[in-house]
Amino acid sequence: MPLIVGFDLDMTLIDPRPGMAAVMDAVAAESGYPLDGAHFAANLGPPLDMTYRDFGVPEEEIPELVARFRALYPEIVIPATVALPGAAESLAAVRELGGTTIVVTGKYRANAALHLAALDWEVDHLFGELWSTGKAEALKLHGACAYVGDHVGDVRGAKAAEAVSVAVVSGPCSAEELTAEGADVVLPDLTGFPDWLRANAERLSAEQVSAANGRRAPR
Repeated sequence: MPLIVGFDLDMTLIDPRPGMAAVMDAVAAESGYPLDGAHFAANLGPPLDMTYRDFGVPEEEIPELVARFRALYPEIVIPATVALPGAAESLAAVRELGGTTIVVTGKYRANAALHLAALDWEVDHLFGELWSTGKAEALKLHGACAYVGDHVGDVRGAKAAEAVSVAVVSGPCSAEELTAEGADVVLPDLTGFPDWLRANAERLSAEQVSAANGRRAPR
């Protein structure tokens, strides 16, 4: 069975923070609500509706502001986004080993697809608007053996899918927070992931086969 590896997007594969801050500030200027773009960009992970609630936006106005954010997104965020160190190499490492890549993100899927296209990255499957344990739905569907993310919500998603949780300290969560949440592996960033994957590919494949047969091989 080939390796099936899932990745988060924001602050795992890409750094969209300048554009995310600019879009949120633009929505704030239009709506009059005290939305803090810098704070939002520094804490990427939770879905937009949750973020708006935390900023005090009335529930009935959240759908409109979500739609506005998504409409402004392509022109502002896509051109300002860069790949994080090791991201392209990590995706390539999965393919090198004959594996399958899945991107599972809380981001609106259409905008996530624009990021992949802008960076000329090809992945086998893309899922959007999934957060925390909700990510397990997509990971289980394709039998992912590992999920790579930067947020404690990503660790929860991996655990709910019974996948190995690989956490990178490139987002808002510290190594201590990721470890406390139950991450199996914590890396400073993705630059070390290809070597880790090559060293553990056989074990991950064995676990994947065991999971597919309804049992879990010991780690």
